[in-house]
Amino acid sequence: MGPVSRTGTTRATRPAVATAGDPYVNNARVHGLAGDGATNDQPALQRLVDQLGAAYAADSQPRTIYCPSGVYSIRDRGTVWRSGVSLIGAGAAATRFALANPGDRTSPTPLAYFTVQKHGASRDNHIADCTFAHFEIDGSGVRLREYDVLAKGLGIQYVLRGRFHDLYIHDIPATGFGCDFLQDTFVDNLLIEHCGRLENGQWMGGAGIGIGVGGWGPVERCTVASCTTIRNGTNGIFFELQGRDWIPPRGIGVIGCHSEGNRFGISDWGTDGLVVSGCTMIGNHQAGYDVSSLGTTGVAGRGGIVTGCVIEDNVWDGFAIGNTPGPYTIEGNRVSRNGRYGYWQHNLAGGPQVPAADMIIQDNQFWDNALEGILADSSLSDPSIVGNLIRNNGRRVAPASSGGGNTVSCTERSLTDTAANWTPDGHRGKWITADGQKVIVMGNSAMKLVLAPRRPGALTAWPDRTPPPGARYEISASPATRAGITLAAATYRPTIHNNRVWDSQLNQTQTHGLQITDTGTCESGWVHDNRWEGNAVAATHFESAPSGGCWYHNLGLHECPGRHP
Repeated sequence: MGPVSRTGTTRATRPAVATAGDPYVNNARVHGLAGDGATNDQPALQRLVDQLGAAYAADSQPRTIYCPSGVYSIRDRGTVWRSGVSLIGAGAAATRFALANPGDRTSPTPLAYFTVQKHGASRDNHIADCTFAHFEIDGSGVRLREYDVLAKGLGIQYVLRGRFHDLYIHDIPATGFGCDFLQDTFVDNLLIEHCGRLENGQWMGGAGIGIGVGGWGPVERCTVASCTTIRNGTNGIFFELQGRDWIPPRGIGVIGCHSEGNRFGISDWGTDGLVVSGCTMIGNHQAGYDVSSLGTTGVAGRGGIVTGCVIEDNVWDGFAIGNTPGPYTIEGNRVSRNGRYGYWQHNLAGGPQVPAADMIIQDNQFWDNALEGILADSSLSDPSIVGNLIRNNGRRVAPASSGGGNTVSCTERSLTDTAANWTPDGHRGKWITADGQKVIVMGNSAMKLVLAPRRPGALTAWPDRTPPPGARYEISASPATRAGITLAAATYRPTIHNNRVWDSQLNQTQTHGLQITDTGTCESGWVHDNRWEGNAVAATHFESAPSGGCWYHNLGLHECPGRHP
């Protein structure tokens, strides 16, 4: 086996790119690119792309630019791409494109781009038959005064039959892989790290992989597979409808990807029937998986299926689902150790407020989350909550606390009080105040709070500075009830059956199996064959009594509440 690159590909197994005598493979060194890290190779690359693109337009034969090992400096302007031109390197550890803009601090300098805004990209003016593979894009040299959406690693719109494979993209000011409207296209084995470094929380851009959708119409056939996205400004991976009046497209799948330490792990901001399977979404700052109106058109996804995923240790929520008309299916996932809810149904202000219809939450495991396993905080119609194992949630049990003085010390990511005796993880997910600064607790021991970074990629939790020794701190109280399932909004005709909702800990933290708050309803529910017993306080807690429907065979519940409004 040959040496291993940063993307895990061995040189021994990497497919041969250039073949002696192949007239359609062009060695970049022969065509004026130096690859020495000092020469600006952008002008030579642009000339070669234009030459080969013109040749493809004449005879429909795709061409390849092969860049041997080296550092190719791309300075002060991006390269406008052409159909039929592929860019292939010798591996992400060997061929590196170093982006920089020392001569023009206003230039976003992507490696390759072709956009609606700059070049009139459209269905009739698209980029076809291109492969980008086996190289690295380093955006750390691009310095801009403010965020620029075009400051991407790759930023090509309207792609037909594209292949993006084995790329390492990092430290890009905006989105690392920001290619939109991908038809019959495959994106696989990308490692994307610390992109969106100029995103300040206002733009909703700056992702690892950001794919705009809808430009090709109701079907866009695109598969994203085996990609890893780490510490990017907003999403690890997201899909965003680009026209408010466009039809959310079908045909998109995400398979076997890993999203860690981003603001959101994977987001659906406007597709129909997005399939996400076998992915891990861990340690993200707001949610592992997000459906909402946060995209530029304010259109949430619908019809999606999320299955076989691990969604864990996210600072806020495992699933955050809102502003969708439904349906959506969440099935067979492990959702654990998140800082608030395992599953949070909600609607963001400014987005659609209609009840989400036909939401299916089936055969999942929700455990060790800080508050509810499942919280319905916005209206649902005909939801199905079936066959889930919901246990040992409600870990946020610690009472209010405060301190200061010689027992208190802080580091960039922790606060320690040797005089404390906190319940382990009893403050998980809380905002606390120390030295006048607000930070979030990811977990705690008896004397130490572990804090979340202040933003993706940050090395510190503190917005201003690490507090000095002895700094005063305040921690809020925990909520009194933390049920396995809580209905806190109008819920019409729910089907809730075959769930087991219990707490098996020695010191129980999940107070109830099922809770209906004073803002929630359960109307005409079909609720049967659930096991509600074994929680810290009681099987159920009804501030609003259920009305109508049929309730039977619910262990821990000895009457049919639906018949006694």
